[in-house]
Amino acid sequence: MTDVRTRPLLLRNADFAKVWTAQVAAQGAFRMLQVGLVWWIVSHVAAERRGLATGLLMVLGTLPAALLVPVVARVLARHASRDVLRRTTWVAACVAAALAAWAALGTVPLAAVYPVALALAVCQAFFDPCIPTSVTALVDAEDIENATAVTLATLSMAGLAGAFTAPLLVEHTGLAGLVLACAACYALSGTAAGLARFRPSEAPPTPASAPRQRRLRDILTGLPLLRSILLCLAAVNLFSTAVFVIFPLYTKSVLHADATTFALLEAGLGVGTLLGALSGKHLTGRATSVGAVCVTGFAVALALPGLVAHRPVVIGCLVVAGWCVGAVGVRFVALFQRAVPAADKPGFFAVMQAMIGATFPVASLVFGLLGDHLSPQTLCLIQAVGVLPAACALYALRGREHALTTAPPTRTALLEGKA
Repeated sequence: MTDVRTRPLLLRNADFAKVWTAQVAAQGAFRMLQVGLVWWIVSHVAAERRGLATGLLMVLGTLPAALLVPVVARVLARHASRDVLRRTTWVAACVAAALAAWAALGTVPLAAVYPVALALAVCQAFFDPCIPTSVTALVDAEDIENATAVTLATLSMAGLAGAFTAPLLVEHTGLAGLVLACAACYALSGTAAGLARFRPSEAPPTPASAPRQRRLRDILTGLPLLRSILLCLAAVNLFSTAVFVIFPLYTKSVLHADATTFALLEAGLGVGTLLGALSGKHLTGRATSVGAVCVTGFAVALALPGLVAHRPVVIGCLVVAGWCVGAVGVRFVALFQRAVPAADKPGFFAVMQAMIGATFPVASLVFGLLGDHLSPQTLCLIQAVGVLPAACALYALRGREHALTTAPPTRTALLEGKA
């Protein structure tokens, strides 16, 4: 048994490996589409007011995750994750294939890509919360933290692959090649998810035996510490996600560079996030303390590109910023996995996705509008200053986390978040 445990999780758990493949393909496709369309707008469509055009695209790409929280929570509670994963990815594949066919036959107007981005974001709003919710139905209890690190690293890896290839695809194959690649990835994801077998507990309960689902508000009210952490993470996300709007503009107007440079910047951020997700579980200390330090490091890494416009410096800063984000994600998601009661996990992770994701449309629109009036370097400095209050708030929560981790592992202690 010891020999089996020493093997990598993806090699000794075939069903988890299939869901991992589905995650890589779907999240990589979505990230590829986002980055590719942003670069297509910046380079080929909008000569003026690029900030607003890209910001609007990012708003539509992230709004469903915030607006559909109650619907997503109900769907995840009533339907098997395998079915949700499979169906959403096949719908996304069909939508992307339709746009690819249009682009191959003629010119696609800018207005046409917005509904496609919205439709794929709706599919992703159901897909993403399924991944953390499915972990306990795929792996043993002792593998939960390891599996959580793998899924978060996968998000980083998929984002890295998608972000790096997207600008190059747009540059060399046009919009048709970009969207066709996305459709193929979604099809692969749907196939892999359909082949995975979940444990019986993953199957939705029958109507006669189904327990009454708690309201989302009740879930958060019963978890005060985790609610506070989510608010801090949402505040960080409000400023951190603006990098996806700022750095295409930074590449064009500050570095005066092409798709290759933009791909390198995206790759730097992705590599850093991947390394952070892989190494975050090895960091010692309470999650809130580690989070405060990492968010502060993130602020410093974002401030430097606002002061020094040199490509190697900017790439290095994005690697550091990505590492901080990845490390924070692993520590807090692992804490949530252990502290949230099993019956509340579908609702909690849907709320988590929404609270963090809800800041993305706001950040995209606000920083997109600011990008038409302020320089990208100024926007980098605004980002850096903006995340510092959240770092202070996380540090202030360390005492409450200590009470949670030292309390007896009873449902009451976990729900109250205190001894």
